[in-house]
Amino acid sequence: MVVVKWWGHACFEVRDSVIVVTDPHDGKSVGGMPVPHVKADIILVSHGHEDHASGKNFVTKSDSKILDKAGTNEVKGVKVKGVATFHDDAGGKKRGNNIVFVFEVDGIRFAHLGDLGHVLLDREAEEIKPIDVLMIPVGGYYTIDAVTATVVAGKLNPKIIIPMHYKVKGLDFPISDVEPFLKGKNNIKRLRKSEVTYSKMELPAKTEIDVFSLE
Repeated sequence: MVVVKWWGHACFEVRDSVIVVTDPHDGKSVGGMPVPHVKADIILVSHGHEDHASGKNFVTKSDSKILDKAGTNEVKGVKVKGVATFHDDAGGKKRGNNIVFVFEVDGIRFAHLGDLGHVLLDREAEEIKPIDVLMIPVGGYYTIDAVTATVVAGKLNPKIIIPMHYKVKGLDFPISDVEPFLKGKNNIKRLRKSEVTYSKMELPAKTEIDVFSLE
């Protein structure tokens, strides 16, 4: 069993006996979202922008391992792969690089796409697959938008899609809310909570979209 908690934007806590935190923010940089109150064993940082890295101090403890580069690592039994991608559709010329992180907790393979800014190349998708749970930006402007996110999700074919990096109350970014990504799709679960538990044995046969909520 794996607990997944959304701390807003692109910050997630994924835990069983080991705690993984992705793209920690400081709350202020994302319009006053809750600061992540958790100490992580592994901290994954897709890139150095404030809304994805400013909360590192909040989630770090004495033996935390921060991973922010492409490559393969193993920390406390958790295998992590960082796949080099870009923050834009111009080879990084506009916004720089981005790391997609793939990691496995209790038999469930997660992929966190960070601030992906382009359709994945086939070779990039093959590096990332297979995936059970996909955390994917859908808000556009700084990242892929709803249409491109749909294409990317189709390339990766996860069992569960968790949209992230979209406009919510208090966030003054020029990005879309989650609705354009959900439009026309089936098997949507609006969880109305920020935390859910997944089991490898109970993952859906048909792709499900789980929409977390901070309220």
